[in-house]
Amino acid sequence: MERQAVDIPHAECKDQEPRPLGDSKEQQQGAESHEEEVGRGPPSASRQLVMLEGKSGPYFSSLDSSIEILKKRAQELIENINESRQKDHALMTNFRDSLKIKVSDLTEKLEERMYQLYNHHNKIIQEKLQEFTQKMAKISHLETELKQVCHTVETVYKDLCVQPEATTLEEHTHKDDEC
Repeated sequence: MERQAVDIPHAECKDQEPRPLGDSKEQQQGAESHEEEVGRGPPSASRQLVMLEGKSGPYFSSLDSSIEILKKRAQELIENINESRQKDHALMTNFRDSLKIKVSDLTEKLEERMYQLYNHHNKIIQEKLQEFTQKMAKISHLETELKQVCHTVETVYKDLCVQPEATTLEEHTHKDDEC
């Protein structure tokens, strides 16, 4: 058996209790006005009704009992619908609450995993930075050594350049003495 429900706009349903069927003001007013109309009818109409009841009582009594049965059945159906709606509302409330809890748990786990990844990446970055710092210190040391070597080569070159001139002068003076 397929369950059918009365359409209620989504915005009205969000955090509200479902409204029971059969409690509408229009229905109550309609029933009251119907009772008033039966009691207020013209005197001749009420006399005719009394006369009809007297003549065909069994027919109207079976009709009245059928109407009463239909009214009771309709009331039972309305009560069943209202109970179903209350159950549905409770189910949705429980579902919403459990979903909130699960989403919260999942968010916490995701956040924890994210921080674990951050810590792991921080360690890797720290190691790389330490290696980089060590290599930069080594480069700085090698640069200092290279400067010293360059200075030594420059000094040696100057000494070599100065000595041939000195040797050439000595050779000239030495040759001049021989002559």
